[in-house]
Amino acid sequence: MAPDPQSIGREFSQWLGQTSGAPLILGHFDADGLAALAILKRSLPGADMRLVGKGENPWDPDVQAELVERAPAALIATDLGVREGDIVAGVPTCLIDHHVPTGTPGAATVISGNGLEPEPTSALLAWWAAGADDKLLWLAAIGLIGDMAEDKGFTEMAEAQGRYGKTALRNAVSLINAPRRTASADATPALELLLKCDSPKELLSGEHPETAELVAAKEEVKAEMDVAKRVAPKVRGDVALIPLDSACQIHPLIAQQWRVRLKDKVVIAANKAYRPGWVHFAARTGAEHDLIRFFAERRPEGAGSEYGSGHKAASGGALRIPEWNRFVAELGFPEEQIA
Repeated sequence: MAPDPQSIGREFSQWLGQTSGAPLILGHFDADGLAALAILKRSLPGADMRLVGKGENPWDPDVQAELVERAPAALIATDLGVREGDIVAGVPTCLIDHHVPTGTPGAATVISGNGLEPEPTSALLAWWAAGADDKLLWLAAIGLIGDMAEDKGFTEMAEAQGRYGKTALRNAVSLINAPRRTASADATPALELLLKCDSPKELLSGEHPETAELVAAKEEVKAEMDVAKRVAPKVRGDVALIPLDSACQIHPLIAQQWRVRLKDKVVIAANKAYRPGWVHFAARTGAEHDLIRFFAERRPEGAGSEYGSGHKAASGGALRIPEWNRFVAELGFPEEQIA
């Protein structure tokens, strides 16, 4: 089914009309999530914001407890998945997302790109939903490029490239994605730039101090990548496992790089140092494997909502060390258990 921007806009307007106050917007800290968050904030100026960062999701008990304390009139969560249960029971909620749903999110209104062809990213969905100012089109393009939907045939992408330039948009995405991959994982400077700039050229110009912070973040990640690129994958059957030991979020980048070289494998880059007590992993495949099914069929006992979300060709998650040890041993790599 093809996307219907007008229908998406009407659904979101109807949901907004049923709320009693300005919403709190929750957004993921990658380029697509940040762009979606910026579009919604700039289109709903009375709204508050909350970045959902390293090791967090809105269904985590700690995040839920924080939201209950804040007592928002309404919630919008974008690029954070569609999972089982209410985020906060009794609070009107709208989810704007494009990942494969893993559950029914209570009474929430769901504006989803999953299953549409071509599949819009969260930022483009947010742009359609909010009926955003045309001046914010470049933010929708940031999300499309960030989630590798640049060549899916969206007219919005072509228009943004013609207006702002393909290179400027790609360079902006590279910078916007950098801080969330650092050890501190603080994407606040990236969000600030998306909230204040009117073009990728302005974002890249250096006239705002946050740009220098993003450049420094990119250098930090590059140094970690230079080390990780030298780690050879271990291959057992259809699975290639790349063990990593970095406080930076480099595992998705490494998985993507090896996916190109190991096209017939499920490539899993597993990072044991990203967050204490956990192993975070990213999976990519260039073959006909369905990663959502792959992880569902191998789900270890005790795995939480952090496990196995995403897309058929790009998935991953996080497991506490005991669950990781069971998972990786059953996968055929018992030597990668963590003592």
